[in-house]
Amino acid sequence: MTTGRPILRIFTDEGVPDSVGDCFAACGHHVIRLREAVATGSPDPLVCAAAEANDAILVALDGDMRALAQRRGVGQRRFRTLSLIKISCKITRAGERVKAAMSLIEHEWLYSADQADRRLFMEIGSDVIRTFR
Repeated sequence: MTTGRPILRIFTDEGVPDSVGDCFAACGHHVIRLREAVATGSPDPLVCAAAEANDAILVALDGDMRALAQRRGVGQRRFRTLSLIKISCKITRAGERVKAAMSLIEHEWLYSADQADRRLFMEIGSDVIRTFR
C-alpha cells in the first residue's frame, strides 16, 4: 500500500545545515549532500550541474542559485530542468521551516508532474513560504 507521497531526490548545497537534509530523509526522501558528490567550495554552476545530473531538487541558501535556475536570462538554456528550494531564514531554523513546508513541497512536486517543463521553485523564509509556478 502506498501513501501517495512522492519520493523526492534532494541535493543540499554546502551551506545548508544537515538538519534540512535530515528532515527530508526522515520523510522518506533521498538526500545527496554536496560533500558526498563534489568537492566543497565548488563553483555554483558546478553545484547546479551536479544537482541536475542527479535529477535532484537543489536546496540552497545562496541567492545566486536562483539566478542560475531561472527560466529567463542567462540560466535559461544551461539549467533547463533544475528545481530549487531556497532557504531564506536563519540557519538555526532551517530544519523546522522545511519540516513545516514539507507537505507543500511534496504537493508542488506532484503538481509540477503535469507540466511540460517540470520544475519546482520555492523560497522558505522565516515567516513565509513562496512557490513560483
